[in-house]
Amino acid sequence: MSGYVIDVPKVNSLPVKGEDRRFPVRRVYCIGRNYAAHAIEMGHDPDREAPFFFQKNPDNLDPSGEFPYPAHSSDVHFEAELAVALGSGGHNIPVERALEHVYGYALALDMTRRDLQGVAKKMGRPWEIGKAFERSAPVGPIHPASVTGHLSEGRVRLQVNGEIRQDGNLNQMIWKVPEMIAYLSEYFELAAGDVILSGTPAGVGAVARGDVMRIEIEGLGAMDVSVV
Repeated sequence: MSGYVIDVPKVNSLPVKGEDRRFPVRRVYCIGRNYAAHAIEMGHDPDREAPFFFQKNPDNLDPSGEFPYPAHSSDVHFEAELAVALGSGGHNIPVERALEHVYGYALALDMTRRDLQGVAKKMGRPWEIGKAFERSAPVGPIHPASVTGHLSEGRVRLQVNGEIRQDGNLNQMIWKVPEMIAYLSEYFELAAGDVILSGTPAGVGAVARGDVMRIEIEGLGAMDVSVV
């Protein structure tokens, strides 16, 4: 007997570049409006206010290369992001030691049911219905930081059907990766297996079935995701 009254749910995990072993996902934290130009395009002041986060679910991360267009939305947007995978964690992590907790980095998309998110915003409700739906975060393999080094700058670009839609740089983040880790650790106990989506540059927009998105981040290569 397993000791549980139902079958144990599957552990969601991601491939690791150059490894047969996989990275198990514990939690997914996402920072909002972390690039000034994106904050402006969403109608907000880009000044360095305290960061805010929302969450996706571990099984929202999907390395399949396909994004099924979700139900109950007619305005689904792409957001190209750097994913940060933690190999360790803790409480109150000093910013100067935060990068010691990073296992690696990956390409990711924070897909958003923008119409449903907009309704939630107007009504003062949580964003999960617009952000945390099934397969809402296409993601590539994790590249160990021991190979890539820590990524603090580099081009971030997203194309849809060959047309460039987003074109920014990691150095444009308002809150840098070490600051995000340190801030989160003041409010949550971070741990190995946590993933942080670090925000998106300006240029977000809608996709339709049949579109092909290509995200590229300097140092991590490219990933194609088909909207099906």
